[in-house]
Amino acid sequence: MLFSAIVPFIFLSKFGRQQIGIRKTKRIYLLVIALIAGIAGSLILYFLGNGLWGNSYENWYVYIGKSYNIPREITADNKRVLFVIMASTGMTFSPIGEEFFFRGIVHGSFAKSLGERKASFIDSMAFALTHVSHFGLVFINKQWDFYFLPTLLWVLCMYLVSMLFIMMKKYTDSIWGAVLCHSGFNFGMIYCIFYMI
Repeated sequence: MLFSAIVPFIFLSKFGRQQIGIRKTKRIYLLVIALIAGIAGSLILYFLGNGLWGNSYENWYVYIGKSYNIPREITADNKRVLFVIMASTGMTFSPIGEEFFFRGIVHGSFAKSLGERKASFIDSMAFALTHVSHFGLVFINKQWDFYFLPTLLWVLCMYLVSMLFIMMKKYTDSIWGAVLCHSGFNFGMIYCIFYMI
């Protein structure tokens, strides 16, 4: 994530960074809306996964939560501290790194030659397929498994989430709209994993 975040500052000029959206926005209030939209998106995914697969590993949040190694016997205070640590890192590193890369570099590279619509499709598909590493090919009980239908739905949802990030970038006229939307999404997902599953 760190490398993805610094790539625009290594390879692009100030003008190039502005072209991919790394610039201030005059629509500050929309940044708050972007954050809230991200949280709402994560809650929709929680209810979808929970409604279809309950507390099984086919539910993406249950499986992702498994990787957090939250101790079963943890005090409420210690759980809150662990949540704050996980949420803080989840709201910072991947939103900046992934948004600078996918909605910045990838999108900007394709938009110039193929147009905005095709660039949005390409960067959203790349984002969605990359997230199969979080859920899809799963390692449970010392063996690998692949949940076809849950993975297909997860990839579709990640595609739609990516389109939400693009929309927030467009509305705010800054990549920071996408970053804050992504931060909100990660906050909501981590909250669901800690307190709703």
